[in-house]
Amino acid sequence: MAKFDGIFDIQGTLKGMTFYKTADGIRIRTKGGISKQRIMNDPAFARTRENGAEFAHSSKMSQLLRQSVSTLVDLAKDTRTSSRLNQIMSRIKNMDTVNLRGERTVSEGLNNPLGLQELTGFDFNKNAALGSVLKKAYMFDAVGGTLAFSDFITGKHLQLPAGATQIGLRLAASLIDFDAKTYEFVESSQEVLPVDLYNATNTVLTLPTVPSGTGLLCFFFLIEFYQEINGTAYPLKNKQYNVLNLFALV
Repeated sequence: MAKFDGIFDIQGTLKGMTFYKTADGIRIRTKGGISKQRIMNDPAFARTRENGAEFAHSSKMSQLLRQSVSTLVDLAKDTRTSSRLNQIMSRIKNMDTVNLRGERTVSEGLNNPLGLQELTGFDFNKNAALGSVLKKAYMFDAVGGTLAFSDFITGKHLQLPAGATQIGLRLAASLIDFDAKTYEFVESSQEVLPVDLYNATNTVLTLPTVPSGTGLLCFFFLIEFYQEINGTAYPLKNKQYNVLNLFALV
């Protein structure tokens, strides 16, 4: 249904014509397009159907990964996290050299080492990338499920946002079966440290168990920033500085 915008502007569809707003003002175009039935059945649109099927598959695999670690994604993400991950999954799907076009899968693409490289190091919050925030090497043991820092000085080895008085560190893992569309998620307890410019600490994050079985084992590192006010720690600036990185795949 068409609607008035202001006194004279119209937006919507009226008598087969669509009114829409652009930077240059209101424009009009006739209603049209190719029917869904033709796209789904006409041999001329075979490539369109193939692209559509693979696009849908890549999006579902992206959604599965996000769901597998959703409690952490809610703490560290940006406005384009989903679309950026969709693009990566699409590139991984393109590395499937087994299935026919239109039937290629992310799981087959991940059998290619280049596919693993595409996903490794993904930052869920592009505004707080792990490489720009953390300035300290860590020791990671995938078998034991530990992430360790020695001589870690929070005020020196982290790029701190203004106002931060505490940091929270957490290790997580998710075993994702992209074929069965299932996952198993575990996380360590949170290690909360004060912002300190001088005193070093040895910190070890330990998973309660390391998932085993069929699938891709993904390890995530979460850094949260807090500001303490009257004895209560509040997430800093609506979590916009938090880091969540998929740093290892096994």
